Amino acid sequence: MGTPANADLAQLIAAVATGDRMALRALYDAAAPKLLGIILRILRDRGAAEDALQEVFVRIWQRAGTYDPRTGPATAWLGAIARHKAIDRLRQDHATRLTQADEDWFERLADTSDGEADLARRDALAHCLEAVEPAQRDCLVLAYCEGWSREELAARHDRPVNTVKTWLRRGLMSLRGCLEAT
Repeated sequence: MGTPANADLAQLIAAVATGDRMALRALYDAAAPKLLGIILRILRDRGAAEDALQEVFVRIWQRAGTYDPRTGPATAWLGAIARHKAIDRLRQDHATRLTQADEDWFERLADTSDGEADLARRDALAHCLEAVEPAQRDCLVLAYCEGWSREELAARHDRPVNTVKTWLRRGLMSLRGCLEAT
């Protein structure tokens, strides 16, 4: 059995837009294999692709009312949602790996177990911390030296957690650039 016709998929999407859970199930059964293939080609990890597929169907449930069959085939609309979700997941995973690498680097730098080399590192770190914007510097010191969570930092600075994450990321990049230049 092949993929259902675009007209059939469009009818299912229209039914999903009204909150019909059975239509969502039927749409899943009809489109999931093709969408999983799209996602899998981008992510190259079956577990991550299956997780992303579930997120795709949550998005379809939320956005089914925005689909207009006059703007293009249902397969294109569904495929676009799958591609966008897979790319978002890829970017998110990449950013997480970069942030973790920066955090590991900072923690190794702040480690003070080697006497004289540590003194030079601490002096360089203090110098470079002065070049970091004050809010970012405060977050860096509290997060990596005092163990504050991102939520605690967000409350302290009255900012969203994502802003604090950005400050930490930019602060770490600024420190790394400064320290590598010295």
